[in-house]
Amino acid sequence: MSEEEQAAADGPEGGLSARDLAVLAMERREWPSPGVKERAIREDLGMSPARYYQRLGALLDDVRAVAHDPVTVNRLRRLREARRGAR
Repeated sequence: MSEEEQAAADGPEGGLSARDLAVLAMERREWPSPGVKERAIREDLGMSPARYYQRLGALLDDVRAVAHDPVTVNRLRRLREARRGAR
């Protein structure tokens, strides 16, 4: 999705889009295995897991996502930093 398409999909007053909210909601859930999560990403969100994780990465750097769900976003940021530090 281009930046213009994303801006058009944003919620009122530049808020997060419905898809962005759904990505954050999916990250709040616990999953029994990665395969189950990937299937849910495809079926529930209609996007590939690769695109999902690209979008999630962008959301982690978005102040609107932090304002909407600080616990989830900050937890994921810590995990991302730990993985980067392990490299």
